Amino acid sequence: MAKKTGKKTTARTKTGSKAGKKPPSRGGAASKATPLATTGKRGAGKATGPNAARETADASAALARLRKQIDRLDHRLVNLLNERAAAVVEIGKLKRGSGTPIYAPHREQEVLARALAANRGPLPDRTIEGIYREMMSGSFALEQPLRIGYLGPPGSQSHVAAVKQFGSSVEYDDLHEIGGVFTEVRRGHVNYGLVPIENSTGGGIAEAMDAFTSAAGDLWIYAEVQISIHHALLANCPPADIRRVYSKPEVFAQCRGWLSQQLPKADLIPAASSSRAAQIAADENTKAAEIGHDPTTAAIGTSLAGEMYGLKTLFPRIEDNPNNITRFLVLSKEQARRTGDDKTSVMFTTDDRPGALVEVLGVFHSAGINLTHLDKRPSGQENWTYTFFADAQGHIEDDGMRAALARVKAHCKDMSVLGSYPRSERIL
Repeated sequence: MAKKTGKKTTARTKTGSKAGKKPPSRGGAASKATPLATTGKRGAGKATGPNAARETADASAALARLRKQIDRLDHRLVNLLNERAAAVVEIGKLKRGSGTPIYAPHREQEVLARALAANRGPLPDRTIEGIYREMMSGSFALEQPLRIGYLGPPGSQSHVAAVKQFGSSVEYDDLHEIGGVFTEVRRGHVNYGLVPIENSTGGGIAEAMDAFTSAAGDLWIYAEVQISIHHALLANCPPADIRRVYSKPEVFAQCRGWLSQQLPKADLIPAASSSRAAQIAADENTKAAEIGHDPTTAAIGTSLAGEMYGLKTLFPRIEDNPNNITRFLVLSKEQARRTGDDKTSVMFTTDDRPGALVEVLGVFHSAGINLTHLDKRPSGQENWTYTFFADAQGHIEDDGMRAALARVKAHCKDMSVLGSYPRSERIL
């Protein structure tokens, strides 16, 4: 459109010149066209002639200077990063010699806190944290390659959470069940595992809590991660052309309002997972293209799944609740060190008598220990008996926590400490 407008402007100018007429009055018909040609919105206020050329040259020179400054800074950054990496390699040698864990949540907490405290902008803290997490991911690879197990398939919310926590420089194992993540950590086939434990909308994750009943004592909660859950509409056609949408039933429920307004006529087809939904949509679109039809199948999943299966992200956040957060746990065969801002997770079964649970909760109350989470699952031993899961603020090495847990155990048939770990402060 810009080129056509330019041609029309030139034609009018020439016509006026050849006719040798004075510029028409503002009320004439030609005067209505003149502003479009010379003072339209796109060209309003722009200098012309030598001044414009001088301004353009000055801007180009300033831009060139700034780019050279960035080039010099980039060169310094790369040198500093490699200087840091050389120190990391030496640390890795010392850790391997002493059997010290490569990934240490308490040290991660210290590094991030120091970096964010030093940030004076204009980059936001979230960006600084993302950069440092990627640097630490590269450090893991230099010290010792890490394998992280997560609940698959690839492109799942758990996969996204694992990448946000551990970065892109480690290896990831797609495990098909939450129980499988526990098993592979226990066997040492992966260094760490990451499993969902609680969603701010849907509550506790039953499969994860059940897995702890058989794994307690063999592995530990090593860290916690909070992830914002976003559902993206993935497709290779305009939204108006979408006829079918695949996803998990839970995802459809979390996007019900948006779907009813934007895609009221589309068929919503359940899939085993949002990642599988993206794979099905991509396959259907490929088959449609092979027979000369337009791709009209979409999926709701993660943008990562879209990248993996060749679907475009049409809308990145279609969830009805923008504050949907899932808490994940990092599982390890090692125990995390005390940071001073920690949580301790316990699992217990009370005696079958009136007031038994109240007595347990009363112990924490009298010790001044805050419980941040309480949930329950059927014990699996007798009907109508339950196993309780609680998160308490503090570390098992704290004197007050150790004394309180000793008293709690006296009121319980069974009690297991699942781990003490740094409290997650930020949502990734």
